[in-house]
Amino acid sequence: MGNITKQASTRFSIVKRSKGQSAVEKASYISRSVLVSEFDGKTYRPKYHEDLVHSEITLPPNAPKEYADRATLWNAVELSEKGQKSQLARMLKASLPNEWSYELAEEVVRDYVQRNFVDKGMCADWAIHDSENDRGQRNLHIHVLLTMRPLTENGEWGTKQKKIYDLDENGEKIPVIDKKTGQQKVDKRNRKQWKCHTADSTDWNSKENAKMWRKDLADTINATNEQLGIAVHWEHRSFKEQGIDREPTIHIGAVANALERKGIQTERGNINREIIKNNMLLEQAKEMLMLAKQELHSAQYATYKSTQIKNAAVSVKNEVTEMIAKMRERKGRLDLPIVSGKHLRKISDRTALQSADNAEKFITTRKIDSFESLAKFTSDKEQRYQQLLTVHLSKGQKLNRLKELSKMYALYAPIQATYKESQSLKGFAKMKFDKEHKDSLSKYPELKEHMQSLLQNGEKITPKQWKAEIQSLQSEYDSIGKEQTKTATELAYAEVISYNKKNLARELQNESRQQNRQQNKTKRREEEI
Repeated sequence: MGNITKQASTRFSIVKRSKGQSAVEKASYISRSVLVSEFDGKTYRPKYHEDLVHSEITLPPNAPKEYADRATLWNAVELSEKGQKSQLARMLKASLPNEWSYELAEEVVRDYVQRNFVDKGMCADWAIHDSENDRGQRNLHIHVLLTMRPLTENGEWGTKQKKIYDLDENGEKIPVIDKKTGQQKVDKRNRKQWKCHTADSTDWNSKENAKMWRKDLADTINATNEQLGIAVHWEHRSFKEQGIDREPTIHIGAVANALERKGIQTERGNINREIIKNNMLLEQAKEMLMLAKQELHSAQYATYKSTQIKNAAVSVKNEVTEMIAKMRERKGRLDLPIVSGKHLRKISDRTALQSADNAEKFITTRKIDSFESLAKFTSDKEQRYQQLLTVHLSKGQKLNRLKELSKMYALYAPIQATYKESQSLKGFAKMKFDKEHKDSLSKYPELKEHMQSLLQNGEKITPKQWKAEIQSLQSEYDSIGKEQTKTATELAYAEVISYNKKNLARELQNESRQQNRQQNKTKRREEEI
């Protein structure tokens, strides 16, 4: 079966002062942090923060070190732009595979940002978010905020555009001629005027660059997916470029999106609804598959609930499963501790962690009957995880050393054999042999020195023993790695369940306060009447 093709969602935009936009505001939004703008005096507070996976600033080598501070960087950008129509920053928003773990996403995005933007001289402020819609569908995505003005070698803001003199066929500057006098024009300071034009100081605004950045992100995702065995191919080209007769939806915008969420239809929303309607036939197969999965899940859940009911009479009251049941009733799933989750970052299948069924199974199979026992379970598993981490690291270091020794010996052995044969010869035979093997013999001293440097005190060269040790260590290393992954998954479940306990308590408390306030209002109104 071939790969599933997914249309990559990648959007570039410009932060413009003429539209009342602020680079500091955008930085606050993507980093989910409070920032104060020195340009407009406003304090920007992000509305959401629960979906922040990671945020980071990556700088080119010539950038001032203080730009590693988000507020300093973007206030410097704002203050360097004087015009009311200034372009302040470039923004990229792009989706990532939901199958990726947070740790993997950080690693891949960091490399992508470095290669495509920072290596070109841009300062990059980037963040990874993992949002969720009302239907529980996750959306792992990145925001990248980029500077548009280049930095000079000494770290000062350079010019966005440069003056280029027009040249004649002889490579000479072309004077600006006054039609009335026939003489070369001069300015108020009596400087001669030459024909010229302006051009961007960099190629960052090139449309070809945007295409290249989109393609590179898709290629990076596809290469990573291939390594992970994820059979999904991300396509950066538009439907038109692919020759597919399907109309893409349009960008709806923040204002229209807010109205749509309130149930108010907008013109752009109506356009998208029509587009979606026209594409329904193409998506019919996917919907049928999804429906089948939902029906299967419902059947499995019904069976599970039936078993629960049968066992209810003999089961002991469990406060943990009761909490999970309440979350299922309220939301149909559990919430993820995206910001605070330590072990969650290592898990790729986050949807499984949100499943109330999976959470209940996790609790019952481990015979956890209270939050106190869950805390004890977590403490024990955390201790075990740290032990595994230490042993895994130690064995990994030994394994890498033996592999390096074996690899080095594979290079050294034939050269050593050549050297020994040379030493066994004399006279003309040796001269002839050395001449024929000049390159190999010249490498011998360096390879011998390198080989000796890898050997520990008194250690002998034992390639057969190394091979046996590598096989044994590799088996142990892989086994510990599997247990480590299993333990991390258990700890992630514990994190999610504990987080939802706190979340539920807070939500119920807020609802109670709201209800009390409403009752008090009603009571006061009745008293006034």
